[in-house]
Amino acid sequence: MLTFGAVCQIAQILLLREFLTVFHGSELSIGLVLGAWLVWIGIGSRLGAVWSDRHRRPLTWLALGAALQIPVLPGTIALVRMSRLFFDAAPGAHLSLPDMALASLLLPAPACLLFGAQFVWLSRIWRENDGAADTSGAGKTYASEAAGNMLGGILFTFVLVHGLNPIESAVLAGVAMLVVFLLALRIPCRYRRALWGVPVLAVAAFPFLGAADDGAYRVQWRQFLPRHRLVETRPSRHGVIAVSQQGDQVSFFQSGHLVFTAAGPDTPEPGLEDQEAAAMAHVAMAQHARPRRILLIGGGLRGTLGEMIKYPVERIDYVELDRALTDTARPYLPRSTLETLADPRVRLIHADGRLYTKTTRETYDLIVVDVPDPATAALNRFYTREFFGEAKARLHPDGALVIGAVSTPDLRGMAIAHRNATLYHTVRSVFPRVRVGGRQFMIFACSRDSGALSVDPAELSKRYRERGIESEGFSERQFDILLREPQLSRVNWIVRRHGRSADAYRQSPAAPPLAPGSLADIERAESTWPPVASRRFVNTDFRPIATYYTLMFWDDLAGGDRVNLFRGPLRVEPTWILPPLGLALAIALVLRLRARRNGRDGAVRRFAVLFAVFTTGLSTMALQIALIFAFQSVYGFVYEMIGMIVAVFMGGLALGAWAVQRKVADKTNVRMLASVQGAIALLAVLIAAALPRVAMTPAPTLVLAVFFGLTFMAGLINGVDFPLATACCLALNRPAEQSTAVVYGMELFGACLGAILAGVVVAPVLGIVACCLLAAAVNGMACVILAISRGGAH
Repeated sequence: MLTFGAVCQIAQILLLREFLTVFHGSELSIGLVLGAWLVWIGIGSRLGAVWSDRHRRPLTWLALGAALQIPVLPGTIALVRMSRLFFDAAPGAHLSLPDMALASLLLPAPACLLFGAQFVWLSRIWRENDGAADTSGAGKTYASEAAGNMLGGILFTFVLVHGLNPIESAVLAGVAMLVVFLLALRIPCRYRRALWGVPVLAVAAFPFLGAADDGAYRVQWRQFLPRHRLVETRPSRHGVIAVSQQGDQVSFFQSGHLVFTAAGPDTPEPGLEDQEAAAMAHVAMAQHARPRRILLIGGGLRGTLGEMIKYPVERIDYVELDRALTDTARPYLPRSTLETLADPRVRLIHADGRLYTKTTRETYDLIVVDVPDPATAALNRFYTREFFGEAKARLHPDGALVIGAVSTPDLRGMAIAHRNATLYHTVRSVFPRVRVGGRQFMIFACSRDSGALSVDPAELSKRYRERGIESEGFSERQFDILLREPQLSRVNWIVRRHGRSADAYRQSPAAPPLAPGSLADIERAESTWPPVASRRFVNTDFRPIATYYTLMFWDDLAGGDRVNLFRGPLRVEPTWILPPLGLALAIALVLRLRARRNGRDGAVRRFAVLFAVFTTGLSTMALQIALIFAFQSVYGFVYEMIGMIVAVFMGGLALGAWAVQRKVADKTNVRMLASVQGAIALLAVLIAAALPRVAMTPAPTLVLAVFFGLTFMAGLINGVDFPLATACCLALNRPAEQSTAVVYGMELFGACLGAILAGVVVAPVLGIVACCLLAAAVNGMACVILAISRGGAH
């Protein structure tokens, strides 16, 4: 059972990481993939129960299922990488939300159906081996599987990910499960020899799996960028690094997300990518009278650092997250970039830029953040109110922060207007002085009270000339192109005014007047406008609305004239949870009244138990999604740690299930089940209150310990619930395997709904704390309904 649980967990982590790459690092895929995984596991368990009732050889079917997983698991990984083949997605465009949902739903189905059926078969084998007629076999199976899940997460995080590629890991996991089943279980002799041939063939094919893994990657990238040549892929703790080349242009991706593009080592003259980096660098350097000490987060490998070092600076601290990315990029970079990295004034720091800003004692004249748009929670961390506050604390009194994001001329399009207005209002909530400018790329220059901030092209050109800077990729005339009037006034009018009404998120910004006035006029008028609707237009670590608007913008670009499904969830309000909870309460009350009339309370108890199981699955998954999003917001490397996070959750789940099996004599006690629902609700409230405060703690080790502690508690209380619920279900005169399948399936259905709601709607739109409050609300209602089902019982 431990092996089965470990293989399930390894398979889940492998698929999560593959989907994260195919979906360009978007955390929305976590909710979609977990939801699909859970619903197919639930269906598989139900089918396994039906099959178990009709057949007397669960051992044989269990082993056959394990044998099938050996080709199914690596085949699923290959299909995930090739998923763009099945959709009408333009080269280079991201898959739309419907495409993501469909791929997440269909591709894991074969593996999950097998896992779900195997769980029920193992429960039956355990029960028959114990000679029991109750659901103790299910409880033991559940606890042992959870312990195996924990073991699988640890093995993947510390062993498999460092030594094997994903397809090799999948094959090895399947072989291990089948071999353990063949050695530990009494499989009929006539099948044993044939089954032993499967792992032998798999081991014989092992030397060819590296080529298969590489071939699947090449198909994936040929579909995504058909005109680019995939030069190299390299595993990293932060995501698979892919290097593609088109002519003399080299692009670097991580987890499927474009990190930067640079000119190749043999490029004779600066290209477009160098000009963009140069523009960012020179606009930023012009925001301070004499920038001496500079912090650059990201961007150094694409050329921003090379332009900044041309100024008479004392030191530039260049922070780049991934050493593996730097090492991979070096052979493909132009000599000028390599010389810049070797400059004694440059201090290259391989660290998380957010964590470095939060913990360093250094102070700077200028902080430049040159990272990709906030399309993921990991990137969004550099565009939140909390980060801007941390950056402000690292600046000298006359220092400036400069950050940028993709834009469109006059902010055409609702999604990009929402996103860039949100970035303005967010940074404006921290810095009293903000200057905005740009056409295809919007730059935000911010300070406490610096008179040097400017987006006036004449003033910036003057400063550039006075400093005597010479650049092949930039000239003073480009300031006028980047910051040309009247585009500058129109953009400022839009980003400053949009988002100040309660329904602004539902519509595009109002068109600016023909003559919006000078920037000084707009700033004066801004003080008279209504306050910002902060819930929809201020981006925070725990309400990453800028990420949602960015994905909405990309979906607009990918979807053409299709209905934009991202707009619907924006209308969701926290009060929407009340009608379904009220309906559940009404059903319970009606059933209770009927029970008093006819003296039979089986219906109300059955409803109460199954509702409790459903809400436990929903709430624990919502809490897990909340903790994963919070971890990503604080640390930014969930790709590396997803195995450990799930392992800790499953460790708590295993302990909870084991404790109930060993310590609780009367597992059919509805009062105890109700107490568990109440405890889940209280834990959810505790997590909602603790997470934002913990995230502000400057000690990263303490934050990590608290995160893992809360994750363990969420798993523990879920583990306590399952054996109690299966026992209560059995007491309602259901056969053991059917009770197991019904409870397991209902819990997984709730967890599926929780994963999708929390991962796709609640966390990105309403915030991470709202996920916890959702969990508290549904489990609180489950506690009430269980109390109603007991009626006058003692």
